[in-house]
Amino acid sequence: MQISHQKLSLLLTIVFGLLFHPVFAEDINTDSIKENKDSLETKQEAESFSRPLPIDIIQEFTHSFDKIRKEYVEDIDDKEILTNAIKGMLSGLDPHSTYLDSTSFEEIKEGTKGEFSGLGMEVGVEDKHIKVITPIDNSPAQKAGIRAGDFILKINNTPTRGMSLDDSVKLMRGEVGTTITITILHEGSKTPEDITITREVIKLSSVKSELLKPDFAYARLSSFQSRSANDLKDQIKTLAKTNKSPLKGLILDLRNNPGGILTGAVDISDLFINQGLIVYTKGRHESSIQKYSATQGDILDSAPIVVLVNKGSASASEIVAGALQDHKRAIIMGQQSFGKGSVQTILPMSEKTAIKLTTARYYTPSGKVIQAKGIVPDIVIENWKLDKTKSKFNSSVKEADLEGHLSGAKISSKDKNGEKSDKNLSKISSKLETDYLLNEALNLLRGIDILSKHKKAL
Repeated sequence: MQISHQKLSLLLTIVFGLLFHPVFAEDINTDSIKENKDSLETKQEAESFSRPLPIDIIQEFTHSFDKIRKEYVEDIDDKEILTNAIKGMLSGLDPHSTYLDSTSFEEIKEGTKGEFSGLGMEVGVEDKHIKVITPIDNSPAQKAGIRAGDFILKINNTPTRGMSLDDSVKLMRGEVGTTITITILHEGSKTPEDITITREVIKLSSVKSELLKPDFAYARLSSFQSRSANDLKDQIKTLAKTNKSPLKGLILDLRNNPGGILTGAVDISDLFINQGLIVYTKGRHESSIQKYSATQGDILDSAPIVVLVNKGSASASEIVAGALQDHKRAIIMGQQSFGKGSVQTILPMSEKTAIKLTTARYYTPSGKVIQAKGIVPDIVIENWKLDKTKSKFNSSVKEADLEGHLSGAKISSKDKNGEKSDKNLSKISSKLETDYLLNEALNLLRGIDILSKHKKAL
């Protein structure tokens, strides 16, 4: 059925009127509207609805819609045109607000399964380009050499400039075993590189931990899931049993952790903070204000913590780092974090579609803004890598090398029993030789422990 431009314009104007009926009710009294925490229509929201819609822009919209229907080079379904209009409204707001079609909406709902088929990296949009926030641990992307800060210029020869985040994710996901070629521009490089990657099932095992040295534990969080806090708690308890005494320090590695669910970050922080605010959110309306506080109990009994962050640490990672830093519960070490401090809310539009809309910002307990600023470490260290070299000439001579040297005193059996063996730590020790930041964090914890012993001895 053909609709004239005049009728189409009138129809869309009526539709807008029905959707935003308070606009046309000039005598609406917003003071008489009752505030209800369970309803989106608070007084502030009603006041925003009372703002007159720009009729001239609505007319431009209907003109554009009509021209596209009649004169575009190919015949496009009206539904597709209007859906693209919705996508445009959202993509123009910020990099994280987006339209979720039936496939994307289903993926969001199924996200709690902790696995998907794809390349295994968190991506965002910067200056209309797709940018890698961080690759997931042991993912095809990480194995192929994808790094945080890389720009994805093409996906299977399709340019990504101006491409929506959802569209880029759809192109990169696919059936297990299929390959994809992406054109990458590494940070600091001037020459793009084509990388072919085979898609795999990406299983998000979010917590890994082990003893670095006797008394000192290391925990790596690759993402924040609903089970992350319980998994970390159980693993710390297991490490303490293996250590056969309470831990004297923990390194919490949040590098290249893109985030996850808010409650996961709150629960992780709560493991180490006894009381007080962990994080709060604030947006335009009262319904967006949420405060999350700690409960009594510290799983490490106040043992020192060093949190490692870099520019790939985002969102939930920044909530944890910010909370522990503000409460002076941990020393933050590394690079300034990514700065993704906004809250996205999934708002269903139908049974199969929804919009993901930025509705608030995160704030640390002291009120610091995370969005576009990130967490500044207490100790800033760049992403250096250690390279152990061996000299061809070893001219150093020790006392033990001298002929006729005196032997050292024999260690009593009591002293031997008091020493803890490093024989099971060879694997992680080799990691310390190449990971400069991890090595520095361990040295810091050991220094704090030595200083604490000296103070007790005085």
